[in-house]
Amino acid sequence: MLRIAVPNKGSLSGPASEMLHEAGYRQRKESKELVTVDIENEVEFFYLRPKDIAIYVASGKLDIGITGRDLLLDSGASAEEILALNFGRSTFRYATRPGTATGPEDFHGMTIATSYEGIVAKHLAECGVDASVVHLDGAVETAIQLGVAQVIADVVETGTSLRNAGLEVIGEPILKSEAVVIRRNGADADDPQAQQFLRRLQGVLVARSYVMMDYDIRVEQLENAVALTPGLESPTVSPLHHEGWVAVRAMVPAKEAQRIMDDLYELGARAILTTSIHACRL
Repeated sequence: MLRIAVPNKGSLSGPASEMLHEAGYRQRKESKELVTVDIENEVEFFYLRPKDIAIYVASGKLDIGITGRDLLLDSGASAEEILALNFGRSTFRYATRPGTATGPEDFHGMTIATSYEGIVAKHLAECGVDASVVHLDGAVETAIQLGVAQVIADVVETGTSLRNAGLEVIGEPILKSEAVVIRRNGADADDPQAQQFLRRLQGVLVARSYVMMDYDIRVEQLENAVALTPGLESPTVSPLHHEGWVAVRAMVPAKEAQRIMDDLYELGARAILTTSIHACRL
């Protein structure tokens, strides 16, 4: 069986299980379950702490894992990212009190507090900065107030909590993270079970990003309409009983669907419909 690590809690847990369910895999029914066996698909899921997943996968005990890019890089484990999953996005940045520094070049001799010391130490080394890194779990912004550090490095979304603590974001982002699929360095990239698993997840990603659009258009406007809805290879075009009209079907990006419908209507298209895609293979 293919052995896969899944986050057991935190912001990645729910979306990861939801995506796996959409991909046709059986998932646990209760949060206390540590292992779920999907006999039909020949997959065994292990629910682990997100920070530990890269370590388990790198050891070779598990074949594949779903974790955050930040957690993978911070672990230093011998594992690699093979597919980005488009959820769990976050930006990792430095912050400090106004006037303390403008970027890493000003950090010499300072102490940086973070929950991701592996990422920060590597970034400081790449910048040629001689600074100390102290590990803290959670609420690292308090480190500056208590004098433990002059700078913090943490996940930043809106920056509201930092501003409330009297801090400002400085410098360029250290890292942009999201949920990713990982495997051990040197693992067989052509393993059939792993490839099938990746195809299923890729199918979910495409299904979430596209909708199927159907519409009727007069023949003389067909080329203009097809230019708006080229599909992946080309759209399906079928003659209608009413002479001079054809029916067109094509996949279009979901975020552009409303604009495309407006443009088609202006061309004279009618009966314009969109439907969700639940699964696909490209």
